[in-house]
Amino acid sequence: MIVIYVNREFEAYLDKLNEITILIPKEKHSDKKTFILKMNGMEEDLLVKEYYEIEKHIKYVCQTKQELDFSLTNKIIDEKNNVTDLQIGAVVRTQEFDEKFYYDGKDLGVEYKLEETIWKVWAPTATDVKLRLYNDKQEIVNTLDMERLEKGVWSQKLVGDYEGYFYTYLVCVNLVWQEAVDPNVKLVSINGKYGYVADLNKTAVKKIPTMPLVNKTDAVIYETHIRDFSIHAESGIVNKGYYEGFTELGTVNSAGDSTGISYLKELGITHIELLPINDFEEVDEKNPFTHYNWGYNPLHFNAPDGSYSKDPYDPYKRVMEVKSLIQNVHQNGLKIILDVVYNHVYHKETSSFEKIVPGYFFRYDKYGQPSNGTGVGNDVASERLMVRKFIKESVEYWLEEYDVDGFRFDLMGILDVETMNEIEKIATSIKEDVILLGEGWDLQTPLAIEEKAIRPNARKMGGIAFFNDKFRDLVKGSTFNINDQGFVLGVNDKKYGLKRLVAGTIDEFFNYPHQSINYVESHDNHTMWDKFISMNQNENEERLRARHRLATSIVLLSQGLPFLHSGQEFFRTKKGIENSYNYPDKINWIDWSRRSEFKDNVNYMRGLISLRKQHGAFRFPNYDLIRKHLIFLDYYPNLFVYKLQDVSDYGPWKNILIIHNNNQHNENIQLPGTEEWSLICTPKEVSANNPFSSLTKHSSLIVNELGTYVLCQM
Repeated sequence: MIVIYVNREFEAYLDKLNEITILIPKEKHSDKKTFILKMNGMEEDLLVKEYYEIEKHIKYVCQTKQELDFSLTNKIIDEKNNVTDLQIGAVVRTQEFDEKFYYDGKDLGVEYKLEETIWKVWAPTATDVKLRLYNDKQEIVNTLDMERLEKGVWSQKLVGDYEGYFYTYLVCVNLVWQEAVDPNVKLVSINGKYGYVADLNKTAVKKIPTMPLVNKTDAVIYETHIRDFSIHAESGIVNKGYYEGFTELGTVNSAGDSTGISYLKELGITHIELLPINDFEEVDEKNPFTHYNWGYNPLHFNAPDGSYSKDPYDPYKRVMEVKSLIQNVHQNGLKIILDVVYNHVYHKETSSFEKIVPGYFFRYDKYGQPSNGTGVGNDVASERLMVRKFIKESVEYWLEEYDVDGFRFDLMGILDVETMNEIEKIATSIKEDVILLGEGWDLQTPLAIEEKAIRPNARKMGGIAFFNDKFRDLVKGSTFNINDQGFVLGVNDKKYGLKRLVAGTIDEFFNYPHQSINYVESHDNHTMWDKFISMNQNENEERLRARHRLATSIVLLSQGLPFLHSGQEFFRTKKGIENSYNYPDKINWIDWSRRSEFKDNVNYMRGLISLRKQHGAFRFPNYDLIRKHLIFLDYYPNLFVYKLQDVSDYGPWKNILIIHNNNQHNENIQLPGTEEWSLICTPKEVSANNPFSSLTKHSSLIVNELGTYVLCQM
């Protein structure tokens, strides 16, 4: 960073297109202050609208009639001929600025061709921008002036072949030079220090088509982390902790049981949701296994992270690895959802966004302080036109270039409704069955409540799904109170709230059942097993496993969109650690030995997923069908019972009876109707094609085990 001018007698900021704020230190203040704006050799007497004390300064609010030239360093002169530069201030956060400098071109970044390369960067408040080139040894080889075009875009075109060069931008704003990586960069050097000029055609892979979803409720999402998935000694995977671990088939643990992608295919899930794989901070790509991180520290949004790459020094390698991972998943009939973190950056002050257009990309409160709804020191201002454009184009890029199948938006409540709807429009135009889901928590950010992409506004975003924390907490107990107990832990009064939830959270927040992400566990907070162990020390593990199994069965059989945390099906533990984002592998890894230790439970979950897939009545696409076919049988006070009736149009059975028992009371269930019922699911086994027993008319079922029962009628 090079500072040209720092000894200012006073400070002046452009806060609106026609409004200038001037701060005079109290010790330098005098009566009868006047100010002149000097621009392009012209001078204008500024109109002082008001002035008052503010901390150690006297603040003057002045008005100008001139339309300022943002490409120049304009000057403010007081009555004593003291001169200061007019800095770009809060004007960047005004609607007028947004409209004046919005650039609708889709060519920001670097465009490589064999015969020429063109660089473009949006920097409307910069008075000078340079392109700096580095060779393959990351030594400076040239620094070139860029040309200012319309809408604040700066460009440089070089004739010749520039593939393999690294590059940055040098940007001068408010007389301060900053070196920044291109925000639109697609390939980067190790640890993301430089952008890279690449021929993306060299990374092309054959795209393998997948079977489209008929309805979004047909999806079963399985969340995992690149490193967690394969790093354990029992994974049987050679490329442990790497992207390539997802391309290995036929892997087994020491007991001979399937692991990896082959295991997920057997389990029956439809979508793998990967924790962030875009370039992130806090893991040194030169020594990736010395640190651990989930990846919620975004650095570059459109380039894959190098810590999962077999060769992080080669910018092409990680791109090829990710593309191969995705197509291998597609080859096996599964789809990929990326966890994306557009709500914040790792460190605002050092981010490329802030270096290139200071004050624009982030949200500020009414006092001019950066808002912190994310809890990490900054909130991305998605409502601003060029921020929204960046996010939309990033989503589009991952869909088209990498062929992903969906996105999970971290802290989506920071983002705005209009941005999410425009994302949904773009995404569905590329892949009609794309899955878009996010955390719709209401966070303390200055965005107006009606504009937030939060769950209470879900009806404004019919194509977006929301993590349903009501479902989570009623089933297992509050995530944030370790001692709070949910329905599966024997709290019967919670079953009344559960009725609406198993019906897809009907008549509450959503337009469609697929908007409800039904889950009881994710990477955040305690695993469900750790919660149960810590709060139920007087109950034996066999009983706790039954409760755990009941919770997951409710997830898989409810209306809506089911979501599983990797390893949940074999009682994943993180040794009681609640927030393991930077803990070592031995806390975060998926222990594949538990896959064999609890094989019966794995088989049970596989059976439930198969059962869900076998009959459309478990996954109705709209609420009209749920209202028509789902009825609750409330005359069993110790049980949670409901019926899917007259549903032969959607699968092999006419009627389905679901019983969730959260205690071990013996209950004698008089089965409804006069036709024969077949028992296809007990608390320990599922057998849809070979029923465990047939119950004739007027017979009853003895419910004496904690867990789920499912019966059907042909």
